[in-house]
Amino acid sequence: MFNPSKLVVTMHDCVHLLFPHEDSSKFQNYRSYLQTKRVVESAKHVLAVSKSTKEDLINIFELPESKISVVHNALDERFAFAHNPEERKHVLERYQLKDPFVLYSGKIRPHKNLHRLIEAFAVLKSELIDDDKYKNLKLLIIGDELSKHQYLRLTVIRSGAQQDVRFFGFVPYPILRVFYQSAALFAFPSLYEGFGLPPLEAMANRTPVIASNTSSLPEVLDDAAVLVNPENVFDIARGMKLILYDEVLRQKLIHKGIEQVSKFSWKLAAQKVLQIYGLVTASRRRVVAAV
Repeated sequence: MFNPSKLVVTMHDCVHLLFPHEDSSKFQNYRSYLQTKRVVESAKHVLAVSKSTKEDLINIFELPESKISVVHNALDERFAFAHNPEERKHVLERYQLKDPFVLYSGKIRPHKNLHRLIEAFAVLKSELIDDDKYKNLKLLIIGDELSKHQYLRLTVIRSGAQQDVRFFGFVPYPILRVFYQSAALFAFPSLYEGFGLPPLEAMANRTPVIASNTSSLPEVLDDAAVLVNPENVFDIARGMKLILYDEVLRQKLIHKGIEQVSKFSWKLAAQKVLQIYGLVTASRRRVVAAV
């Protein structure tokens, strides 16, 4: 008997190779590369969560395309839309959120590009200074505590946005869902994603999204989001302003976002995985029988 799970591995991304941790040494990065290389080369088949990740595996490890299958992620059911005005009012009062806000949710790592998001937000604020609706616009960043990321604190100070940028640590799913539903827009200018679930979470909660035009995000979001150059602060600011002021576009993004979320299903993903395991198992048995 053999265990087919040992013959199939899943790769969510190659971020540890393309954007290694800032505290890791060259030796540690190379060791990580060798370990990953050994795993994907020894596997009978590799599952990638996006076409983008599949391309990374081919480019980095020179794996044959036939060895990799794409099985997309899907939304956590805890982020399904739930209309609860009383809960929403309670959460916003608890966190003292009275002004409109731009929301980011996710890990805080350099490749998430939050320093440029903060700079773009400062550019946007300078253009809204006389706007009655958005002159008090805030930026909310959900992730690690700010004390762990001093470079972001310095970015906030340099940009002059100290009064308008708020950092939160981890928040429970019900509260994060309220944040999604209450945001003027969700911003996700990441430099690299293997898949990118947070934008889909925002879309599921009826919030328009601006995201990067790089890595897996165009594949996952398609035309349901405003896609911008994540390395251009002014392009990020332009995209945010476009969503805030173009009501027709805003409603279009909300409706397309709901449709986009429905394209990804854990049931479909499970069916694909079972199919692949079946093929791998059958192939393995044929080899054993031949021997």
